[in-house]
Amino acid sequence: MNDMDKPPTLTWSAQLAVTPSHLSPRLPGDKITLPQSALEQLLAAAPLQTVPGTTSNSRTHTPAFDPFNPYTFAAESRARQQIEDRQQALPHPLTFRIVNPRNDRFVYAGIREFSASENEVALSALLREVLGIDDEERKQRAKAKTHTVDGDGDDHDDDVVIDSARDEDANVRPLVTVHAKQLPKGTYVRLRPLEAGYDPEDWKALLERHMRDNFTTLTTGEILTVPGTRNESFRFLLDKVFPEGDGICVVDTDLEVDIVALSEEQARETLQKRLERAARAPGTSSGSSVGGVIGLQEEIAAQVMPGEYVDYELREWDRDEELEIELSTEEPNVWLFASPLAARQQGRPRADMHVWGDFSSEGVKTFQIRPTNVALEGAEAIYISAYAGVSESSDEASVPRPLQYTLRVKRSSSAKQNGEAGEDFAENAYAAGDVKCKNCQQWVPERTLVLHENFCLRNNILCPQCDNVFQKRSAEWENHWHCPHDSSHGNDPFSKHSHDSIYHTPQSCPDCAAQFDGLPSLAQHRTTDCPGKLILCQFCHLLVPQKGDSDPELHDPEVVLSGLTPHELVDGGRTTECHLCSKIVRLRDMNTHLRHHDLERVSRPPPRICQNQNCGRTLAWGGSGGNQSLGLCSICFGPLYVDTYDPEGKALRRRIERRYLSQLMSGCGKPWCQNPYCKTGKQHIPPQAGEPASPDTTPSKPMSVAEITAITRPLIDPINVHPDSRNTAPFYFCTDETGQYRRNLAEMVAAEGAGDGGDDADQKSKSYDLAWCIAGAEAAAGNLEKMREWLGRWAPAKGESSSGL
Repeated sequence: MNDMDKPPTLTWSAQLAVTPSHLSPRLPGDKITLPQSALEQLLAAAPLQTVPGTTSNSRTHTPAFDPFNPYTFAAESRARQQIEDRQQALPHPLTFRIVNPRNDRFVYAGIREFSASENEVALSALLREVLGIDDEERKQRAKAKTHTVDGDGDDHDDDVVIDSARDEDANVRPLVTVHAKQLPKGTYVRLRPLEAGYDPEDWKALLERHMRDNFTTLTTGEILTVPGTRNESFRFLLDKVFPEGDGICVVDTDLEVDIVALSEEQARETLQKRLERAARAPGTSSGSSVGGVIGLQEEIAAQVMPGEYVDYELREWDRDEELEIELSTEEPNVWLFASPLAARQQGRPRADMHVWGDFSSEGVKTFQIRPTNVALEGAEAIYISAYAGVSESSDEASVPRPLQYTLRVKRSSSAKQNGEAGEDFAENAYAAGDVKCKNCQQWVPERTLVLHENFCLRNNILCPQCDNVFQKRSAEWENHWHCPHDSSHGNDPFSKHSHDSIYHTPQSCPDCAAQFDGLPSLAQHRTTDCPGKLILCQFCHLLVPQKGDSDPELHDPEVVLSGLTPHELVDGGRTTECHLCSKIVRLRDMNTHLRHHDLERVSRPPPRICQNQNCGRTLAWGGSGGNQSLGLCSICFGPLYVDTYDPEGKALRRRIERRYLSQLMSGCGKPWCQNPYCKTGKQHIPPQAGEPASPDTTPSKPMSVAEITAITRPLIDPINVHPDSRNTAPFYFCTDETGQYRRNLAEMVAAEGAGDGGDDADQKSKSYDLAWCIAGAEAAAGNLEKMREWLGRWAPAKGESSSGL
């Protein structure tokens, strides 16, 4: 490649002070912010580049062009063809090389925005760590705190001068040199994990997303920290890149990533951990169950490892009945969660994100889902998850064991409630002469009350808060507790610790800065009004947070009234073209716009079709050609047209009669004719099943004038030929092949009740009047699929009205 083919380079550099970390904005990855003056300098230093898509109309005219002189237009056109479309433009992406002159460390970075203070540059945490900026700031702060005492041993004015000078020196911020540097597009990266045991299933998707969202460049030797999904992080050393060098650009390129062990010892340790994990993989005897699809009235016996989830999916259930999900287990720290799969709920249920959940330590976890629950609106399925909590009292050296449970999904009924009421009644039933013990609340015979109370008061004790009776020297009573914040209680330290950690331990939302008292409050927040809750946008059809940085608030009046999420409200502001009327409409207004089309469609009067029963054309009122009073199109009325004065239509009636006589006596001679009132057409009409051929259709036996008159007279008499009235009597004239084909096609579609071309049964069940079918065949030029599509868009189906929309 010669020098002329090389892309132009951007040459710019500046020495800027680093903004302190407590004043710097929070920047991700390798991002920096520069002052506004830096952008002006970069634009001034930008080389000339060929800008694709620049037209000659966007350039200024040459000095010799005179708009009032027509002879200069040709010269101006030739001059423009000789000038290249070149103008100053910054390269994309804009990347920089940052050098710390105090330790000669360097790193490459991408620009976030030009909003820094003048003569300052804001660096991300990663860039500060690579350049050693934080170490320099700590040293300067330590130096500022150091006080020296003068030779006479006092601590007075001279010392204050020294301290103030050192404070001034401490306020000198570290300087870095920023160079504009264009990097080649990377094709290969080799990463070395700094710890053993990394599983590709853990970091592969996380690494791709982390690189895509946070990095413009990669520098050889830097350390990448990728956050995990369980408050963990993966650290990689960037060992090698290709094209070879000290940095590459990772925007708009296909990047191959290779993960290799840091050493042989680490590789062996990683392999050992993977084998141990495979032994505890879902589906094995020592691992969690696989999960999968669960059916109604189905019972599944399974197991789950501590700290893991087993996910199920309920796809079919009766939407009109109450649903009950039940998990039975002997383990106190196995919990049950559920969430619907809908456009506004996309995540699997988790301890900190679920719609329904049961954190109780009882043996049976259960909850009912009513069919009227608003969370089930538009739900495609119900996600169910069983989770085993990790006990802090367990020995870390011991191998965790799977916890057994049984999961049921069934219809909820009132039989259970009736049974419970019956048991309560049985408890309250007592025999005559029984009295109630004040200590244990049991009914005993009155004659033995004294003996019972002496024994009961000596051995049993009644909890005044929960009315439960315990033995005085039992472990249950010693460990019995009541929560001071709610009505919960229990009989062992584990249940108290579990209750406090679930309900009364501060929790932070990972997607926003909100704080909550416990997991249930956090789970409700993350499934309702959390800005980071993932939704399936109905406009861009992507899985996105329901509120972006620039979107309105969740409680904004426009958001509340629209019924959309903040993301959908902004995304729905994009415009598109209506496929029916080609108007430009906002996406969020498209449903209302299409509803207007539906109202127009069902209220539109049916088209007027040609009265010729063999023709498949419509009549346009006020249009040219045809005869509106007779109801004939231009093709059918053409042979009857005569330029004579006929105010009463008597001559027109005679011409109609002569045409019928000509058809029945001689025929039209057209091979496609199927007119039953034509000699040629009668020969082409096959006889019905079991019906012998009519002798009148044979050419050897022509019809007499009297027979023809007897046939045509009932057809001619009802015809209204007056020009000022509308005729409703049918005609049976021979027509062209196109009109007859469209008529046959329209009659077929009207008879079979075809819809708008879809394969759905509801669409097939739609039927249309013959007039609309003829209009559809005419609009589609005889194409059956396009005809059905036209009917679905513009024609009202039979029985469809505006009140039903």
